[in-house]
Amino acid sequence: MAALTLSSPSKPRWNYDVFLSFRDEDTRKSFIDHLYSALNQVGIYTFRDDDELSRGEHISTKLLKAIQGSRISIVVFSKDYASSHWCLDELVEILNCKNTLGQILLPIFYDVSPADVRNQTGTFTKAFAKHEDQFQAEMERVHKWRAALTEAANYSGWNLQDMANGFESRFIQKIVEEILRKENPAYLHVAKYPVGIDSHVKEIKDLLNLGTSDVRNVGIYGMGGIGKTTIAKAVYNEILHEFEGSSFLFNIKETSEQPNGLIHLQKQLLYDILKMKDWKIGSVDGGINLITKRFYRKKVLVVLDDVDHLKQLHSLVGNFELFGQGSTLIVTTRDKHVLTELGVNEKYKVEEMNHEESLQLFRWHAFGMTDPAEDFKKLSLDVVDYVGRLPLAAEVLGSYLSERSIIEWKSALEKLQKIPHREIQKILRISFDSLEDYAQDIFLDIACFFIGTNKEYVRKVLDGCGFFTDIGISILIDKSLLIVNEINELRMHDLIRDMGREIVRERASRDPGKHSRLWCHDDVLNVLNKHLGSEAIEGLNLNLPALEDVELKTEAFANMKNLRLLKIDGAYLIGSYECLSKELRWLHWHKCPLEFLPPNFHLENVVILDMQYSNIKQVWKKIKILNKLKALNLKGSKCLTRSPNFLQLPHLEILILEGCTSLIEVHESIEHLKKLVLLNLQGCKNLKNLPESISNLRSLKTLNLSDCIKIDKLPKQLGNMVALVELLADRTAVKQLPYSFGLLKNLKTLSLSGCKGQSSRSWMSRFVSSISPKFMKPIYLLPTSVSGLCSLTELNLGGCNLFEDEIPIDLGSLSSLKYLYLSRNNFRTLPHCIGELPQLYYLSLKDCANLELISKLPTSLTKLDARGCSSLQRFPDVPNQGSLCADFFLDSSDSLAYDLRKNLLQYMSKLSTGSYFSFKLPGGGVPNWLCYKRIGSSISLLIPSLPKGQIKGLLFCAGFAPIQDTPQEENPKISVYINGILWKNIGFSHEFHKDYPSWGIYILYTSCIEDRLASGMEVKMECEGGKYFEVKECGIHVIVDDPNAMDEDMDSDTLKRGRDYKTIDDAAFTSAPASIPLTGPEIGFLFRNKFARDAFRDRFHDRTVIAERAINLSDLQDDEFQIISRIFTQRQWQYFILPPARPYIHLVQEFYANIEQEPDTDEAEDDSPRLVSHVR
Repeated sequence: MAALTLSSPSKPRWNYDVFLSFRDEDTRKSFIDHLYSALNQVGIYTFRDDDELSRGEHISTKLLKAIQGSRISIVVFSKDYASSHWCLDELVEILNCKNTLGQILLPIFYDVSPADVRNQTGTFTKAFAKHEDQFQAEMERVHKWRAALTEAANYSGWNLQDMANGFESRFIQKIVEEILRKENPAYLHVAKYPVGIDSHVKEIKDLLNLGTSDVRNVGIYGMGGIGKTTIAKAVYNEILHEFEGSSFLFNIKETSEQPNGLIHLQKQLLYDILKMKDWKIGSVDGGINLITKRFYRKKVLVVLDDVDHLKQLHSLVGNFELFGQGSTLIVTTRDKHVLTELGVNEKYKVEEMNHEESLQLFRWHAFGMTDPAEDFKKLSLDVVDYVGRLPLAAEVLGSYLSERSIIEWKSALEKLQKIPHREIQKILRISFDSLEDYAQDIFLDIACFFIGTNKEYVRKVLDGCGFFTDIGISILIDKSLLIVNEINELRMHDLIRDMGREIVRERASRDPGKHSRLWCHDDVLNVLNKHLGSEAIEGLNLNLPALEDVELKTEAFANMKNLRLLKIDGAYLIGSYECLSKELRWLHWHKCPLEFLPPNFHLENVVILDMQYSNIKQVWKKIKILNKLKALNLKGSKCLTRSPNFLQLPHLEILILEGCTSLIEVHESIEHLKKLVLLNLQGCKNLKNLPESISNLRSLKTLNLSDCIKIDKLPKQLGNMVALVELLADRTAVKQLPYSFGLLKNLKTLSLSGCKGQSSRSWMSRFVSSISPKFMKPIYLLPTSVSGLCSLTELNLGGCNLFEDEIPIDLGSLSSLKYLYLSRNNFRTLPHCIGELPQLYYLSLKDCANLELISKLPTSLTKLDARGCSSLQRFPDVPNQGSLCADFFLDSSDSLAYDLRKNLLQYMSKLSTGSYFSFKLPGGGVPNWLCYKRIGSSISLLIPSLPKGQIKGLLFCAGFAPIQDTPQEENPKISVYINGILWKNIGFSHEFHKDYPSWGIYILYTSCIEDRLASGMEVKMECEGGKYFEVKECGIHVIVDDPNAMDEDMDSDTLKRGRDYKTIDDAAFTSAPASIPLTGPEIGFLFRNKFARDAFRDRFHDRTVIAERAINLSDLQDDEFQIISRIFTQRQWQYFILPPARPYIHLVQEFYANIEQEPDTDEAEDDSPRLVSHVR
């Protein structure tokens, strides 16, 4: 969104309305003087150069600024105009501004023919002969003058001899009238406080693609009061100067409903564009033809505000594609479907303001400032919480509360909680009033009872009420009255919800007993306790607090004959259930105290029976005929011991018995549920077996048996469930999969996590038998067909104590498998067949502590989780075909085994061009085996000098610590620059924070594009944590063909010390004291890292950088001193402070003896060991 500052009106800021270009001697004291006076007289601010003194060779800076700052340029071509090179230079600049800034050029031909100007004939011939003689050294300048004259003469303008019969006064009058039409395009007032509008304007301008010649149309849609018209006005002001004509037609819906409303709008459109009144239009169809004819080939901008029907669009713009090239149509509407019917190029949804913008807008209207007195700050926040970031509400309530006292503010807030503000409701209700009756009922039901409820759940309820729910919900969404969020819940803006509830109140003269829907706790109790109910009541919602014990009499419902929707969570009803409505479609009775449902309770029309966490022991004693019941939910009913008899529930689709811990039996009549699609038995801890008849559920798609810890086998004929898509049996006692398992041809998800049975091998062998009969011993012999598992996309075998020989060798036959979970198993080597899975996207090996070798990975793999694989030593060779783009999650950086680090680097060096590869590590800091690292958020290096193609890629590392809980849209990122030009922006997925809540390292390798990197180029990495992450450290690694990551000859003690290295950057050499300590670990790093050595030496070789600096080598160990003596040139030793005598001190003495003999050049090729030749 835009920064929290007030936007000025979206209007180009010109210094002058008109710039006059003319030839002094010809016209200054006659025609120009009269024209200048006439323009000023009508308020047109005009620039005229009054300096009659001689000018220089080129036009002055003052004139240039005046030209560039003028909206319109009038060029008066007279007989001697071309004789002035100043005039010609002005003309060149004027045309440049027209073509680049969108200025307007109006030529006037004063006693000269346009043809003479265009062709440089007549008096212009003599002028140019003189110019060509005078400017022989600047002929390009002369050519520009000719081209400018030709171009300018081709524009539409005025010719004195063709207009007003040559009378100058009439001629000037017509010019002024035309200037007024062009100069005053009626910029619209946008808003008193246009907070947050600029970002919308920019986004819509991008959608309009104004630079093309295409005819474009864009729709702006959103709920009432969201700011569609305000944004459209701002866009209109911003771009109208680019068109030959423009029109903004307000309130199309309201105006079109009036007598001859559409004809009135047609006349307004014609006048706005053509500036002519008194159009004779006899019918709408006649107006359509007239508009199409007059706007043909004319570049126009048309904004149609508040359209709600396609007819309005056709009546006003007809076939818009016939308008001139570059024409633009903008439509605002509450109904997204109108834009779909129109077929707009782009749709732009106006979202709510963010909290800060809403608060700022409200405070501007309430206080005229954004920082009010302390007493009002908390109240301001309370109001903004109520208005819910709706601009209209912030503006209306801010103005309403302006200049009022604290007491008045508190009283107004209390009132708003019960009765919404009338002006806001009036705007919001427009969309509701346009709905058909059934859609209004759907809207009111949702507003009163179903906000936050699953869409499919609501659809079942309202379809049961006889509504056309699918199309109704679609219409509500299109009209911005309803939202379906990412988890399929129905959501609604609080003010729209309140509008719906206020409509219910208004319809019944505020008598709760006559309301069609009751949701307010106090109103419901009042009606029930006083028996005030009536036939008007269709829905009632009573959600009692946990500690509130209320007994209600069933007689209170006796008059509610039309009650469809009943929610009475926690209530206890006393009396005959015969009193309750026979029209019930939805009974939501959580914590029902009854042990069974009374036989006289009329449930024959109920569609959803939702009785979670109830005291039910037996749902009903006798068989119930419930022909319309589609969902039965008894979740958490811990007293339930047996499921009901299902014989007379022919349309049941959903059966939820989750958490019924006393359940020991599922009735065998379950086979009669021919339409059942979901059966949830999760957590039924005392359920031992499923009836064999369950295998006859041929419509069942989801079966959840997880945490049924006593179930040790599945039905033998499980394979008959041909529609089964999802089987969840985590943490059960299942020992074998049934022989028919391989027949589940539609199965997509199979989860058996934690199923250990007697032996991990025994049950796993049963799984193996379903896909690989030849792998089994005879006792586990199963049918040979494996085709039934071809749809499987997700397989979870985590925590099953599997060994590699328990994974079938042809697991690769699961051609659709995308997600494979093998965590907490006993593999030492990842089975080779896993590498053959052609579609595998995600592989989890988390906490496979014994895993040492990954021999092969699928080329399709994108994510690998190998955290907790503490024995892992080797990654696979990279296949020749394809390129890898993957995220790997591994253990902490410096705990990675040496062989694994080496192999990872080798793995990356072999990836093909264009690949990327990343791995994420829990805390501990940027790995010390990276060659360049530093504390902070940025680092840079110079690409070393290596043969072309040897550099394979760059590895970027960043350590982030989350500062606070991170919303999904706020994630850190890395930006990489090559020689100061942005190369890549690398964003992090939200799971980075989710997996490492303390802090973590993100390392990303990207293979090089060979022509991008060359020796000497600077690569810079910048890390951004935003508001929610702190950047701890960063580092860069260069990958080359040499696979060796470490010096094999280095002893482990030296390597260990080397890990403590902290980068010494340029600042250390320019600002440090004369003696810079260089510790043993730092030297250890240098002699393991050729690229670092090269950079280090280069700095010391430059006397201007390190003048009078010295490096203290006193801390070196003997082995380190031995090797450091081989790193530097002899002449560089003069910059070191020598340590005490060491066994290798004679080497230094020899170097000193030869200092004077060595030429003053950089050393020859380094002969030190090639320790880390692939890393910088």
